[in-house]
Amino acid sequence: MLRKILTGLMLVVLLFGVISCAKKEPTKITIASDATFPPMEMVDTNKNIVGFDIDLMNAAAKAGGFTVEFKNTAWDGIFAGLKDGKYDAVMSSVTITDERKKTIDFSMPYINAGQILTVRADESSVMTLADLKGKTVGAQIGTTGAFEIDKVKAASNIKEKTYDEIGLAFEDLANGRIDGVVVDNPTAASYALQNDKYKGKLITVGKPFTEEYYGVAVNKGNTKVLDLINAGLKKVMDAGANKAIEDKWLK
Repeated sequence: MLRKILTGLMLVVLLFGVISCAKKEPTKITIASDATFPPMEMVDTNKNIVGFDIDLMNAAAKAGGFTVEFKNTAWDGIFAGLKDGKYDAVMSSVTITDERKKTIDFSMPYINAGQILTVRADESSVMTLADLKGKTVGAQIGTTGAFEIDKVKAASNIKEKTYDEIGLAFEDLANGRIDGVVVDNPTAASYALQNDKYKGKLITVGKPFTEEYYGVAVNKGNTKVLDLINAGLKKVMDAGANKAIEDKWLK
């Protein structure tokens, strides 16, 4: 009888241990990112996804007690994949807009990155989009850069060309196939000022002409994931740890 009682107690202890271990297992969040947008997200020579967004979210995950996995996902269709449940969130230089808020929820904003114009270095007469009257300007399809061109192209007689990847737009610009590129300021600086391939060939002109904040996107009502992300981001930003990540990737 005593042996049965002891055996039963051992089973209860073991079961409690298994349950406790299961409870301690951190939540895993899968995040989609179009890794073609340096310095925010890109693929390095070892085929790893790296960049500002990746470092920031890894820091948030550590601070917030969850784990994160990034999936390289083409921008065209990235939000459809979110809606279909292929991943839990999108962190890919996503500007928080009222239009997007209609279909997705956003985390707290984590950086301000306005749109800016990039042209060839030998173009001395251009400072604004309006100065490219009758010429062709490129942007990545479905981005706020493309939206800004849409706003002025009719009045300024600008031709718009959109791309699946922003790097293709810069390649066309450098080779004279288009006359300007509109993109987020950090990405413009990465291509025009830091990329050895384009140094001396491309320049950014004027000042950022929008004020835009990036956020992490989740499906409407997914408060479980959103609360975890927000808690982690807040801890990172309250501690000022995001400044070191900015210094690493944006300066």
